[in-house]
Amino acid sequence: MTLISFVVPAYRVQGYLRECLDSICGQPGADIEVIGVDDCSPDSSGEILAEYARRDSRVRVVSLPANSGLGAARNAGLAEARGEYVWFVDGDDWLAEGCLRPVAERLAAVRPDVLIVDHVRVDWRGAAGRSAMSEVLTDSPGTRVFALRERPEVIRLLHTAWNKVVRRDILTDLGIGFADGWYEDVSFTYPLLMSAERISVLDRVCVNYRQRLSGAITGTPSARHFEIFEHWQRVHEHLEGLGAAGEPLRPYLFERMIWHYLIVLGNGRRVPAALRRAFFERIVADYRRRLPPGGYPVASRADQLKHRLVAAGQWHTFAALRVAGRAGRGLPRTREIARRGRTLLLREYYRAQLRLPIEPDLAIFSAYWYRGYACNPAAIHAKLRELAPGVRGLWVVRRDLAGGLPADVDHVVAGTPAYYRALARARWLVNNVNFPDWVVKRAGSVHVQTHHGSPVKVMGLDQQRYPAGAPGMNFDRMLRRVQRWDYSISSNTFSSQMWERAYPGHYAHLEVGYPRNDRLVNATAADVAAARRRVGAAPGDRVVLYLPTHREYHRGYRPPFDPRRLLAAIGPRARLLIRGHYLEEADLLAAAPRTPGLRDVGAHPDVVELYLAADVLVTDYSSAMFDYALLDRPIVVYAPDWEIYRLARGVYFDLLAEPPGAVATTFDDLVALFARDEIDSPAAAAARQEFRRRFCHLDDGRAAERVVRQVFLTEPA
Repeated sequence: MTLISFVVPAYRVQGYLRECLDSICGQPGADIEVIGVDDCSPDSSGEILAEYARRDSRVRVVSLPANSGLGAARNAGLAEARGEYVWFVDGDDWLAEGCLRPVAERLAAVRPDVLIVDHVRVDWRGAAGRSAMSEVLTDSPGTRVFALRERPEVIRLLHTAWNKVVRRDILTDLGIGFADGWYEDVSFTYPLLMSAERISVLDRVCVNYRQRLSGAITGTPSARHFEIFEHWQRVHEHLEGLGAAGEPLRPYLFERMIWHYLIVLGNGRRVPAALRRAFFERIVADYRRRLPPGGYPVASRADQLKHRLVAAGQWHTFAALRVAGRAGRGLPRTREIARRGRTLLLREYYRAQLRLPIEPDLAIFSAYWYRGYACNPAAIHAKLRELAPGVRGLWVVRRDLAGGLPADVDHVVAGTPAYYRALARARWLVNNVNFPDWVVKRAGSVHVQTHHGSPVKVMGLDQQRYPAGAPGMNFDRMLRRVQRWDYSISSNTFSSQMWERAYPGHYAHLEVGYPRNDRLVNATAADVAAARRRVGAAPGDRVVLYLPTHREYHRGYRPPFDPRRLLAAIGPRARLLIRGHYLEEADLLAAAPRTPGLRDVGAHPDVVELYLAADVLVTDYSSAMFDYALLDRPIVVYAPDWEIYRLARGVYFDLLAEPPGAVATTFDDLVALFARDEIDSPAAAAARQEFRRRFCHLDDGRAAERVVRQVFLTEPA
């Protein structure tokens, strides 16, 4: 039996259908069939389906004699399906590359009735937005199989059909299909989830959900939006049929119903203005009729207010607040007006300063969006003061972080007149990220991009192929920033190759090693001992530093990690230091507060000091491995989400095939490596030496000096 039958309805999707079909048929090793349903489309959609059927025997076409709507088209495709599972994919969406293999593996491993997959929303500009899966499922269910009554929060996941791979038998045996009308996914999804005994969730983006500029019902004003009430009526009829078994689900379904109604009413492009009060009154009627006796969960304060107004039937207040809310979004408050006015005046001041001569001895330094004195810029600044004391180094820092600068470092606060003046008049501008878009590259000025890590994950333009890892990124603006660069500092040849591809421009590569790593290379035994004392490690303690990186596509991600188990495996003199990424909110110590030997070093001001103190580094995809490898100490790659990460975020090389040391892909494996003392086995040591040969050969302790001599003193390389 074929594993998956894809049902692809087609109506007015000729501009998108090829991409949809290619994304399905092009999946490697796919045991599939594709049933394209021509819903009497007036465009070329039917011809495209026929073309694919002629050249690919896995594609079959069902042609409906009259336009019947999405639900009927899906039902027609389902009737022709022969696969063990069926996957309804809309003709204007498309699958993520390589997603079908993990889907098939999960189906084979757990045999679910329903497999829910993740998705991203992709608008007409190509901008991608994450789903709510990470907020709804704060603890990843992994390969666990469950019924809806065991995890009712799954009701809050998007109610569409296309994010679910469904066992075909459960649909045919229970007679679950699609009803007519708009919002047909509602009366399909919730009865299906209530009926399924085996639900699984694949925490991986599989569907690109296209947000069309026109042609979707979400942007079509019509009285047909009232059809939503009929579909939720069917959901509650199914719930009533479950009797007492369905009662635990009632509060969650009720909350989702009211949420859905308010989403439709709140979208100004759906319910026509003349019908909004009638729509509100239908919401009120359903609220009062179906309110669970014990109440129901409501998430935010804003939602709570809307629900109270619905409960009280207060249409006039509801409408007034909606108008006020829209006005508030369109008209900035007085404080915001004042802030914008001040910014405009300062920008005019900046433009005036641009007309004045460049100050020949002024160098501006910044790191991590003005977060303080750190990284490569700090190392270059320190060496500059030694080798070229006639150059005035001036740091830019946020007002709230200015107190953390060394006392002898001259600085300006971001947003002040002094800040705008310095940016306009400086001869050198050094940063490990980018200065703001409005900064002008003056003739005679020199911009130095130091970067702040060696590339494991893809960067720059390469992120266009991984939209889940680049939410909201504007690549045109990024390229304009790159055109300001005169120099790009890289720690090795590999980095130079990747920067050139990710950030195309006319800058010169400075392959000199990383200035921030001079301290690591030049560190003495006394430096190491002092660093260990500052983190509370005594002689003989075994210090392990755990340093995971950020997941842009999964906010709040928390890797499987039990500090107490790892401490026990490390040994009786174990010290475990944990440093989360500065962009990450996950509390990795929440499960083991006040545990002896465990310390949160997230606020430690100097990561180099942590490297010096640690006997072992445990990390995933962080560029910290390149820095720490200079110490020639054991490194463990702990990558529990490797397959998801490399497909969602993208990587430049196979970290599991070319690691800097031992590798663990599960937490049990990580614990076992320490328990068996295999973190520095002959194989791990050999891998580290090869990694050092490839990536660390330029770091000899003089990188900052080379930058200063070439950039500031204009000496030859």
